[in-house]
Amino acid sequence: MDVSATMLDRAHGALAGLAVGDALGMPTQAFTRAEIVKRFGVLQDLRSGPPDQPIAPSAPAGQVTDDTEQALLLADQLVTSGGHVDPVRWAQALDRWEQRMKGSGSLDLLGPSTRRAIERIRAGEDPRLAGLDGTTNGGAMRIAPVALAVPWSDGPEALVDRVVEACLPTHHTGTAIAGAAAVAAAVSCALDGCSYDDVVAAAITCARLGETRGRQHPGPSVAARLQWVLVDAPRYEPDRLEEWITAVVGTTVATAESVPAAFALLDVAIASPRDGLCRAARLGGDTDTIAAMLGAMTGATVGRSGLPDDWCTTVESVNGLSLDAVAAGLLQLREGNS
Repeated sequence: MDVSATMLDRAHGALAGLAVGDALGMPTQAFTRAEIVKRFGVLQDLRSGPPDQPIAPSAPAGQVTDDTEQALLLADQLVTSGGHVDPVRWAQALDRWEQRMKGSGSLDLLGPSTRRAIERIRAGEDPRLAGLDGTTNGGAMRIAPVALAVPWSDGPEALVDRVVEACLPTHHTGTAIAGAAAVAAAVSCALDGCSYDDVVAAAITCARLGETRGRQHPGPSVAARLQWVLVDAPRYEPDRLEEWITAVVGTTVATAESVPAAFALLDVAIASPRDGLCRAARLGGDTDTIAAMLGAMTGATVGRSGLPDDWCTTVESVNGLSLDAVAAGLLQLREGNS
């Protein structure tokens, strides 16, 4: 297979951007925006976790969290299964991952929806039914490998079908699928060299499709919130953008908050990955996931060559990652699907 250097650069960029965003948000996760300012000032670089970090205490600068680790776990599932995700094997892989993390003494474990689903599966529930209450952002945070494996040229329906497979055992709700589909669409579309406007349109289209899948839950429409954040809302001045996202869009683990929050910074991050990703890490709340999603979309657009090399090198070194090899494996699937 002859994968172009540009495509490989973008695919590597999507994974590297995810990992870098994750590492930038690692020390700030779970703190409020005001607490982040008090502890870190204007955060502009990779930082270590403070001793009282509730999830990653004293973690070294550049260390990733569950966002990157579970995305790479999903990548392995895709490569070993020819591009599809088996819900039973995927649930088992997530369960084994958490057991390893607990064994190492890590506090960075499964998120609320995934944990609830895995506990149900351990108790004997069918993995195809366990995720019917999962509405948080675990599906969206780890979806980037699906986007690398499925070409945008296959169409929105084909991409959303694969997103549903990945969400099925833990996040089989319209809300979670919509958020994951939006991120996947942005990454897959950007990999194909689409314009920013086309990437936005693709994300909203796939969010609308995703909302029709899985169990329906009350709550705001992810697609409608993306339309508002990306198209309809008045654009705030750069110095007020973070305040607006935190106060109005929201930065919790709720899919309908964190996914639109990541998209709200996408044009800023594409113009300046260093600025945009640091802004995400300074928001407060679920900063590692918001910055990871933003990083994946940004990296897919600008490529690994367009991301800060010092950050990418540090993160890959600290965590022992070979993201170029993972990207190449997923692109083999993409070529086979096209």
